[in-house]
Amino acid sequence: MNARDQALGSIATIIMGQSPPGDTYNFHGDGLPLLNGPTEFGLTHPVCTLYTTDSRRDCAPGDLIFCVRGNTAGRMNWADQKYSLGRGVCAIRGKTSDDTRYLRYAIEDRLTSLLQRAGGSTMPNLTQEAISTFAVAYPPHRSKIAAILSAYDDLIEINTRRIALLEEMARGLYREWFVRFRFPGHEGVRMVESAVRLVPEGWEVKQIGEVIDTLGGGTPSTKEPELWEHGDVIWFTPSDLTAADAMFIEDSGKKISRLGLQKSSARLFPPYSVMMTSRATIGVTAINTKEACTNQGFITCVPNERLSAYHIYFWIKQHKDAIVSVASGATYKEISRSEFREFKLPVPDLETSRAFATLLTPIGRQIETFLKKNVILRRTRDLLLPRLVAGEVDVSELEIGEGRAT
Repeated sequence: MNARDQALGSIATIIMGQSPPGDTYNFHGDGLPLLNGPTEFGLTHPVCTLYTTDSRRDCAPGDLIFCVRGNTAGRMNWADQKYSLGRGVCAIRGKTSDDTRYLRYAIEDRLTSLLQRAGGSTMPNLTQEAISTFAVAYPPHRSKIAAILSAYDDLIEINTRRIALLEEMARGLYREWFVRFRFPGHEGVRMVESAVRLVPEGWEVKQIGEVIDTLGGGTPSTKEPELWEHGDVIWFTPSDLTAADAMFIEDSGKKISRLGLQKSSARLFPPYSVMMTSRATIGVTAINTKEACTNQGFITCVPNERLSAYHIYFWIKQHKDAIVSVASGATYKEISRSEFREFKLPVPDLETSRAFATLLTPIGRQIETFLKKNVILRRTRDLLLPRLVAGEVDVSELEIGEGRAT
């Protein structure tokens, strides 16, 4: 432990969660909301539905909430109010509110090392001793460091909220046009019987495989290094999509070589196709912004004038439960391309399809822009964080107030 390192327990109060008796739980809002794990974390603060009238351990507004159990140990967020702490979390409270903010970044900088202290064979668990004795960097000017990094986080959060609003707007337009059939001029269009429901006259009910091309994927042999070395072909896996959790995705974690593409069943598809995971975790969807291919855990839909990428994307979102219900398999669930291609949907006339794509394109471009900004912000923040907490960047002369750097 060097001079600037301090044991976490010597510079902060650690409040470990403890579940109260089962008969004190309720869903009526009596007592304190119980915060017990990462599934209750919202975008900016925890969200709880379970309350307890016998709280054993509490946190205060502004405390750092830290998950201590299971494969999501290490997730962090802020308490926006007083909560009862369950076994899955602890609260960390610095000597000042600025110190608490700083400690989030100091812990994040060495999070991997902290998680290695977790014990337990069936469920990893960080004890109070493991957390309290863990050493973190504790340089001077901590409030300034926290303000700089918080500024990046604030911008990322603002962009994330904008993305959510824009995507909800786009989803609402899809529902108006293709679920409620309230597209421009719908008042003058007669509804007629079809194989699935009443649809506007001039529309056709088709199997999705009759309207668009659908592609599978593949994985080059890992025993042949030349299929992977110096690869420049974007090659998505389901974990890329789940990690991004976004409507658009630009790049993959791994790439394959041109030879790897040739010697596998992976197939290139154009930008702005719609990828859907088709095994294990089914129905995770994203639109690629560059030419790409996938592994075998996908069905990729190639849009055209009859069905735009936006139409396909929101159709999959709207019918995800039905798609998942068709999946089968003993080890893990999977839906085949042939099964997916049999799903029926009302296909609008060409004029309506073009009008919807024209309406959605600028919204999609805005979402892309904010996503790209967040990528740059996160990259810059992640480069700055270790240097700032290590004291390698001189912040002493910066004039920082109210959590903003100038």
